[in-house]
Amino acid sequence: MTDRMDTPETSSQAERAYQRLRSEILHGDLMPGERLRAADLQGRFSLGLTPIREALARLSSENLVELETHRGSRVTEASLPELADLMSARRNIERLCLTAAIAHGDAAWESEIVAAMHLLSRTPLPASVGDRDSATHWEQQHRRFHFALVSACGSDWLLRFWNILADHSERYRKYRLLHHQAAQAEVRDVNAEHTALMHAMLARDAALATSLMDAHLTATENSVASLLKTYGSNV
Repeated sequence: MTDRMDTPETSSQAERAYQRLRSEILHGDLMPGERLRAADLQGRFSLGLTPIREALARLSSENLVELETHRGSRVTEASLPELADLMSARRNIERLCLTAAIAHGDAAWESEIVAAMHLLSRTPLPASVGDRDSATHWEQQHRRFHFALVSACGSDWLLRFWNILADHSERYRKYRLLHHQAAQAEVRDVNAEHTALMHAMLARDAALATSLMDAHLTATENSVASLLKTYGSNV
């Protein structure tokens, strides 16, 4: 007899639960430290307990959810040490990806960078903390631009690592995006920073591009750290 966990229907439900939970964690609908009760999620998602538990286990393997023995699950906490470690790794991987992309990128790669920058520059920031839809749309365009820069690196493994680090960076950057009007967010002219990155990549200037990216990521890290120090993980 086939176990229910192995049926196509349950696998499909588990994938749906995984994608929805993952999206809510990355987009700030579920905040760091928030408790995830399987029974509550079952009712909210209209799915069975088995696919919910499978989704939570999968997210735990990605370090987006913490499984606690006899206490259920919670969204992984945000912390200053993890933020520093994450952004250090992101900068290192970014240098490798950008340098390789400059070496291998073709005209189609250049065109995607320009198109992604154009769309990002036309996308408004959220008007308030509650403006989640605008925040999600901005994040999508922002992710498209940054991925366009590294997409020609020629290494599937580098891109896998880049995507993992970008996902976790997004979880932290959400603090700054939703609170960009707060003084602690230290808002810069990000369109100008992105434009400078675009020009450096199109000019095939690896030294300048990696230097600009280091500064770009470090500035974001510093502003997020300032928000965390001021408001904590529930900012």
